[in-house]
Amino acid sequence: MANGSRVVIVMGVSASGKSTVGARLAQRLGVPFLEGDDLHPAANRAKMASGHPLDDADRKPWLAVFAQWIRTAAAGGRGGVATCSALKREYRDQLRRTGADLWFVYLALDRAVAAERIARRKGHFMPPRLLDSQYEVLDPLQAQEPGVTIDGSGDPEQVLAAALRAVTGPDR
Repeated sequence: MANGSRVVIVMGVSASGKSTVGARLAQRLGVPFLEGDDLHPAANRAKMASGHPLDDADRKPWLAVFAQWIRTAAAGGRGGVATCSALKREYRDQLRRTGADLWFVYLALDRAVAAERIARRKGHFMPPRLLDSQYEVLDPLQAQEPGVTIDGSGDPEQVLAAALRAVTGPDR
């Protein structure tokens, strides 16, 4: 990354490839990686596992902890890569208020592809029946937001290559 304190947020619905692409992107860039789901309190994970989507009140404390990780990563001078669904523009706006240099990589994925992928996952707390609730609240990354939209349906290495090009391009 040209700017060593930049934090890249790999975003998208469940099963879009955030964790796979995010971890590989961090490794290639040589920066810390955070699986954003790891910051969810047990109550949030239990709520989702029981088939109930999180609401804004559930996400508020989680977003605060996530924002603190961003501040720390940026202040440390290395930056980082983190995963976060960041489905709503207001969540992305809140993360931008950290003052950090944020760049979003939105892994766009067709609902049918996401449903097929999520149905194959084993041991994840996010059940397939919550996928529709994510698409209902999804505000795709907008042109004026710092970042890029990438088709997440391809092979993970192809998606990673596109993310790397976007993150390390000449104007980044």
